[in-house]
Amino acid sequence: MSRRHFFKVAGGAAVATGVALAACDNNNGETSTSGAIAEADVPKDKMTYRTNPNTGDRVSLLGYGMMRLPVEGGESGRENADAAIDQELVNKEVDFALAHGVNYFDTSPAYCQGRSEHATGIALSRHPRDKYLIATKLSNFDPATWPLEQGQQMFYNSLKELQVDYVDYLLLHGVGMGDNGPEEFDHRYAENGLLDWLVEQKEAGKIRNLGFSYHGDIAVFDTLLQWHDEGDYHWDFVQIELNYLDWKHAKEINPRNTNAEYLYAELEKRGIPAVIMEPLLGGRLAKVPDSIVTEMKRRDPGSSVAAWAFRYAGTPGGVLTVLSGMTYMDHLMENIITYSPLKPISKEENEFLERIADKMVAMNTIPCNDCKYCMPCPYGIDIPAIFVHYNKCINDGNLINDENDSGYRAARRAFLVGYDRSVPKLRQSNHCIACGQCASHCPQRIDIPKELRRIDDFVEQLKQSDRKD
Repeated sequence: MSRRHFFKVAGGAAVATGVALAACDNNNGETSTSGAIAEADVPKDKMTYRTNPNTGDRVSLLGYGMMRLPVEGGESGRENADAAIDQELVNKEVDFALAHGVNYFDTSPAYCQGRSEHATGIALSRHPRDKYLIATKLSNFDPATWPLEQGQQMFYNSLKELQVDYVDYLLLHGVGMGDNGPEEFDHRYAENGLLDWLVEQKEAGKIRNLGFSYHGDIAVFDTLLQWHDEGDYHWDFVQIELNYLDWKHAKEINPRNTNAEYLYAELEKRGIPAVIMEPLLGGRLAKVPDSIVTEMKRRDPGSSVAAWAFRYAGTPGGVLTVLSGMTYMDHLMENIITYSPLKPISKEENEFLERIADKMVAMNTIPCNDCKYCMPCPYGIDIPAIFVHYNKCINDGNLINDENDSGYRAARRAFLVGYDRSVPKLRQSNHCIACGQCASHCPQRIDIPKELRRIDDFVEQLKQSDRKD
């Protein structure tokens, strides 16, 4: 096979920077927020399936993301990274998922501090191999893992941890991340021969479907599809971010992102199945402002806010599965109900969600998904908590800059009191020295030091106003 390099088709690039990704942005926070659901209310044998045109796989429209596994003590591994995974609960949730039609399980060597594949392997190996489909990734972000031998060992170790002889879906993990996406792709997969080796593993039956998860740099996405068109590499599937906010507004939220409308259309015209990550945009679409919740409930009282987003992500016919990182049983049950069967978004509902998206973009929140890839900060700053509080105050109407506004004093107090309650003083934005370490890890490409400085200036403005009173 003729090895392809970006430098030959997309020009040179600056020196690549490594990205240490703790967990891919396939399903961060993809949990619902409804009340408790009885297990008896969850239907069996009604799951919606899509057929993979490459292999004929019958794939559940709901895919189980294994990156937010529960840990002992009742928390998520994202909240308590040092705690041991609650294997008994993982087993119970996997058993329930399989019994109710979910058969696609997505993991990575990087998830849960490297423990997800092992826990996933234990849970799934208790079932017949033909009852589930495993997706994992070649997560070689660290430059130390770029040599061919290191990539090969990562793949072999995935097979061992997952307790399988082959992987159903193997992804090149997080292509396009960082400031130098084309050159980093070359280092990770092309010039070392790793991509060609993975193709050989597919031919040998160790990989049934080969694809990639896309993050950020459109030059990488377009070039990989160009290789597909020219017959150099065949992509069996591609994982993209798709939700009703990112469909038309991804670039407005962050100029370096790409609208899902474009990504999906490029895959659809080639007949490449799309695997969807971020249907809830890191949980933001399950925690929409109260005014929007009211609109959604008025239109469909029986549907949760999260269900609107999951239905939207699953409606396009070219979508193979929609990933959700489900830590707790009630999240799993609600999402199964949403897809058992799927009620596709109608034309009128789509127009309704477009109006909702327009309103959310106009709120000008920071596009933080609370994924925590930026953490830990070497100076102890709780970056996600700061952004979450700031965005919540925007959504709640507690971000007022005009001191003459009648609601200014109440909003000022709500922001400052809430800030101190949400973020310890030693972890607030005024301690940022703009080292920039966090920014290179952000999948949303937020200029984190700039935003922290802006928030700190706003906080100081509020405090100065408070002293005047």
